[in-house]
Amino acid sequence: MTFAIRSPQSNTLHCKSRDFPVVNQQQEQRMITVNDLMTVIPSSVTPDTPMRTVIGVMKTEGCRQLPVLDNGKLIGIITDRDVRLVMNSPVVLHGRWQDEELLDNVTAESCMTPNPITVTPGTPAYRAAEMLSIYKFGGLPVLENDTVVGIITVTDFLDYAAKLLAEDVVPG
Repeated sequence: MTFAIRSPQSNTLHCKSRDFPVVNQQQEQRMITVNDLMTVIPSSVTPDTPMRTVIGVMKTEGCRQLPVLDNGKLIGIITDRDVRLVMNSPVVLHGRWQDEELLDNVTAESCMTPNPITVTPGTPAYRAAEMLSIYKFGGLPVLENDTVVGIITVTDFLDYAAKLLAEDVVPG
């Protein structure tokens, strides 16, 4: 499956072929893990990042979840839903703040979900999918030795499902 990725290290768009694990073939079978499907090294923000920047990163990177890191440690996650809640708050809707002022003065820390539920690269993919479904999350940060190494999202699972469906043949 080929898709475009915008690199968090640079602002360039790369086309990349995503190699998913082989399933049900004559090779040794193993359980699919989060590591097989996750988005590696996602973009992140710091607690003091203004909402204007958060929104810009989400638009530029095409993501809906951003880990919030303080000195490299995960302290929260901010989602597109969090952004919508800020923008639709009574303070904004009743004109007490100008949108521009709000976007520059409200920080990621004030809008994030602190201490998010996380998974490891070795977590079985089906467990991560269950967690996303049960908790109605769009993504889960992936930690290895307390370092964010990726994020597993509903989109990652849909990409994998699309690949499987494209290969599936129904006897006719």
